[in-house]
Amino acid sequence: MTDRRRDRDLWDLELAAATELVARTNDVTLVAHVQPDADALGSALALGLALRRRGATVRVTFGEPGQPPQSLRTLDVADLIVSPDQVPAKPELLVALDTASRNRLGCLADRVDTAGAVLVIDHHATNGRFGTHNLVDAGAEATAVLVLELLDALDVELDEPIARCLYAGLVTDTSCFRRADPGTHAIAARLLAAGVDPNATTRALLDTHPFGWLAMLGAVLGRARFEPASAQGLGLVHTTVRRADAAGLRSEEIESVVDLVRTTAEAEVAAVLKEAGPDRWAVSLRAKQRLDVSAAATALGGGGHRLAAGFSAEGTSEDVLDALRTALHHAPLV
Repeated sequence: MTDRRRDRDLWDLELAAATELVARTNDVTLVAHVQPDADALGSALALGLALRRRGATVRVTFGEPGQPPQSLRTLDVADLIVSPDQVPAKPELLVALDTASRNRLGCLADRVDTAGAVLVIDHHATNGRFGTHNLVDAGAEATAVLVLELLDALDVELDEPIARCLYAGLVTDTSCFRRADPGTHAIAARLLAAGVDPNATTRALLDTHPFGWLAMLGAVLGRARFEPASAQGLGLVHTTVRRADAAGLRSEEIESVVDLVRTTAEAEVAAVLKEAGPDRWAVSLRAKQRLDVSAAATALGGGGHRLAAGFSAEGTSEDVLDALRTALHHAPLV
């Protein structure tokens, strides 16, 4: 049961308020979370394309890195993406997409305080509703689903570029529809009917890697460890990606590691520690179905979904793993 279905009247009021806000605004800044994925950037670009069509001045951005992932650059058909330093000090309207907390906006977090209005569109259960307006539904499989509802409320006709941006978010956040309900498949059918080529879109997002990716996987998977007693006896598998492993590779190559580690049959939880600097780590967590890793991530200063979450940490890799083991020990079973 989604948040919307628990209180449909409240959702309808929030959707109407967001629609009215977006429709009357002439200058819109759409911000994805740092290290944007397909759902964050695809959602921002889809909404940006629609608002540009309606005559608004639109910019799409994110706090870091300096460039969008290579696999997502073809989604920006209208050159909407700008660097953070091109964002006004006082945006008329700031739209934060797929972002559970303001700190996930990185260097643009301060715009939450200076913007004339802030609309948060997100599907993370840990979202703190930090906007003046919020469209937050933890029951939605992707932020792209919520953006589509907003576009429908704005009477935006889906064309192929908008639909492809939404499809990118949908296919990646549902693990190629393995975590999709009938309603989500119906949305996918709408997007395909608008002209999306599912094979070409998915291949570019998930199935294309440089040759160096194979060498990186060899090193990283070779140091994987399995702890059957961890995660409340359900099993934890983990590995580390060192900066030397990642040299010359795109961020999407590094992010793909956790989806291979998670296939370990004996482990409920998979964790990948990605070295961000000396004793600094970005940690990705995945669970199969029985343990809520978002609770563990939240306890460690991060957040996410029940089966997919993450956090940042400092210390040695063993320090981080010790903290993770403790957090998983206290995480709720589902």
